[in-house]
Amino acid sequence: MSPTFLTFYLLLWPLIVAGVLAVIVRAFVGEMRAARKAGRSMI
Repeated sequence: MSPTFLTFYLLLWPLIVAGVLAVIVRAFVGEMRAARKAGRSMI
């Protein structure tokens, strides 16, 4: 592995993780709103 590749990977992985986390949070919030609207509990 080249040092350049490792440098880019090290700089980009937090952005990738943040993107995945944003997708998960967005889905969770949508499910929570749908449950409240339907009068159901999330648990």
